[in-house]
Amino acid sequence: PDVAATTSSRLSEDFERELSARRRAFRRWSRHRSLYADDNEDEEYGEGTGTGAGTGGGDRVMMGTRISEGHQNYVLMYNMLTGIRIAVGRVSAKTSRPIEDVDFKAAHKLAFDVTGDELTPGAKYDFKFKDYAPWAFRHLREKFGIDPADYLISLTSKYILSELGSPGKSGSFFYYSRDYRFIIKTIHRTEHVFMRKILKQYHDHVCRNPNTLLCRYYGLHRVKLPHGRKIHFVVMGNVFPPNKDIHETYDLKGSTFGRFLAEEEIRKNPYAVMKDLNWEKRAKELQLGPSKRRMFVVQLLRDVKLLVGLNIMDYSLLIGVHDMIRGNKDNVRDSTLQFFQPDTKSAERRASMMKRRESKADVFRKVIAEANPDPLDVSELPDGLRSNCVFYSNEGGFQATDESNRPLPTLYFMGIIDILTPYDIKKKSEHFFKAMTQDKNSISSVKPAVYGKRFMSFV
Repeated sequence: PDVAATTSSRLSEDFERELSARRRAFRRWSRHRSLYADDNEDEEYGEGTGTGAGTGGGDRVMMGTRISEGHQNYVLMYNMLTGIRIAVGRVSAKTSRPIEDVDFKAAHKLAFDVTGDELTPGAKYDFKFKDYAPWAFRHLREKFGIDPADYLISLTSKYILSELGSPGKSGSFFYYSRDYRFIIKTIHRTEHVFMRKILKQYHDHVCRNPNTLLCRYYGLHRVKLPHGRKIHFVVMGNVFPPNKDIHETYDLKGSTFGRFLAEEEIRKNPYAVMKDLNWEKRAKELQLGPSKRRMFVVQLLRDVKLLVGLNIMDYSLLIGVHDMIRGNKDNVRDSTLQFFQPDTKSAERRASMMKRRESKADVFRKVIAEANPDPLDVSELPDGLRSNCVFYSNEGGFQATDESNRPLPTLYFMGIIDILTPYDIKKKSEHFFKAMTQDKNSISSVKPAVYGKRFMSFV
């Protein structure tokens, strides 16, 4: 008994020493202004807590290509989801109230470590989390028909670890929620600042246009890792369905310069994202009869008018085509998606027993490292979703029709994506130099009014 008591006492002392060291490191990290100072946009939006950020490497957003392969992705993902779970849970638990202008500029900070406090529970890793405009995004989720409990369960339960690059050149990476409904996407700091700037206009447009084709944003957040970089990310709706194969995918901007995916690449990957010239070469068209064509064009015009007014360009119409006769015979989802679900409950029990010379955080790290991705069973994915929008009302999409408005065996899944690029000095310079060697009307970087007109003409 004396030996057991001595061992238990020594383990407790070791654990307390580690926690004290973590607290000291966390405090030092918080005071380290050169690497971990708050962003300039904090001062711009009057939060009163920022010290300004430099332009050095420590302040750059970590993009998908800079996150090393393997278990570090799991750590990042858990930090993102833990922050979302606590931040969204807190605002969702409060009584609903009208939106105010100040809500669009708000930012709430949360600090996580293994011990926890009165605001945050104990977490597996030390990190800081910032939740931007929580009330505004709560209202947006309500407008989009997203149930808060459903949202949290979808994001923070079993989740899909399929990591994909974006159709464009942004270098961002995506993570899908377990049911494929939501996407977590990293964004550049400049996109983050711009999104906060236009958030009120975006919110008001959504309220006036429940059938908007614009990308559906559900949250804007930031994670800061100890001895790491700041990672800005958004949570948004997936344009594509969870339960149907997408047989062809097109990313259409209305421009022709560089807008072609070589046939050799398509042969290597039949599900690759094709572009404007591929669409034209294949003589593709949206088969929409008079009624649906009118609905589609009218809403597209409203959305593009907003983007032009906000000085935005470089957006795309993302189109996924599902052949209803072909169905899901190709099993695209089975071959491309995986899920990852570590047994964290047993890890908590193991940590609480305190029978090993390791901290609670080390126990979790070991469980995550031991967990392997498993193939995703498509039968687990839900059926009808997003029925609150007319363009998602036909089995989650927009069914083709003939000139007599009779249904055809094709489903379209469509949305306007990449709407966070303003026509700033960088894009103006790009236009100037490209126009010297290329047809200025064919390049992607043009004034928003020209871009919008060309985009609509192409559609």
